[in-house]
Amino acid sequence: MSKLPNVTTSIFTVMSKMAAEYNAINLSQGFPNFPLDERLTDIIARLAKENVHQYTPMAGFPPLMRQIAKLVQSSYNRTIVPETEILVTAGATQGIFTSILALVKTGDEVIILDPSYDSYESPVLLCNAKPIRVALNDDYTPNWETIKKACSSKTKMIIINNPHNPTGKILNEDDFLQLEKLLLKHPDIIVLSDEVYEYITFEEKHISAHTKDFLLNRCIMVSSFGKSFHITGWKIGYIVAPEHLMKEIKKVHQFLVFSVNSISQAAISEYLNVVDVNLLGKFYQEKRDYFQKLLQNSRFELKPCEGTYFQVASYANISKDDDITFCKKLITDHGVAAIPISTFYSDHKDQKLIRFCFAKDDFTLESAAKKLCDI
Repeated sequence: MSKLPNVTTSIFTVMSKMAAEYNAINLSQGFPNFPLDERLTDIIARLAKENVHQYTPMAGFPPLMRQIAKLVQSSYNRTIVPETEILVTAGATQGIFTSILALVKTGDEVIILDPSYDSYESPVLLCNAKPIRVALNDDYTPNWETIKKACSSKTKMIIINNPHNPTGKILNEDDFLQLEKLLLKHPDIIVLSDEVYEYITFEEKHISAHTKDFLLNRCIMVSSFGKSFHITGWKIGYIVAPEHLMKEIKKVHQFLVFSVNSISQAAISEYLNVVDVNLLGKFYQEKRDYFQKLLQNSRFELKPCEGTYFQVASYANISKDDDITFCKKLITDHGVAAIPISTFYSDHKDQKLIRFCFAKDDFTLESAAKKLCDI
């Protein structure tokens, strides 16, 4: 009998496979297609000939852990202890999975805000716990009254995603005030803050859980070098958590992966000396603005995008098809792949919305936009 009877092939895999079959431009899966920073490729080429190919310590390559502590300090003015509060992970998804597996027990409940990343629910189910899916408002702001009503004595964790995938929304100060009030009423709830797009924000910077004192002793922060440095295939991220939570997380991590790819850790620890993460927002804002300009004469209605490298668009003026059908036709009939937003909801709520990834080179964006404007 399956432990995950309702889990099928992910929509990302389905759409990318279809895109390949029909030779469509793939704006579905969230990965960049432009070259890496040459400074990083030079570092990795040199390190390939050096002695960095054996196991690193379980929690991470010590120089990288120290660099992460410096990055958190410079970005958020938070001091953390590398040895006890940092864990390097085989991608952010592994950090999420490991944290949930370590901290959530049979019968617990975990609040997930929809639309949500599809990797949140499965580890909850594998813990014999119950995912409580709570929909965001139609403008993708949290409905704190609904969230409060969903909390109970069984609630172990609430997962927040900021900046938010798939919508590009960021949380504001009032959201954190409401979260603080909720946690005061429920002192045993742990927060998992998925911040993998933390450096990809535009007009307003996102507010990190790192900056909120009330969260520091009860929050796991999830970050991704793959997202920040356009190296998604390296599958390398990290989590930051207080020592009492990290002890439990490391117990699972050591048997799940033990240690993460050594040369990647060594390369990133050097790269952090020369790269400026604060330039990422400007880089992707130019991508966002260019993509929006390219589509201004299309029949798609583009929604606000405050962060991430995703653009949500309504096709309500184009078709009455449900969003999965529309995305399949978009590939087969028009040669562009996108992701249907309904797949991020537990009830598959269909609002005629799809998600494009604009982390592509200009030629790809121009080619895709030409096809989209012809619809």
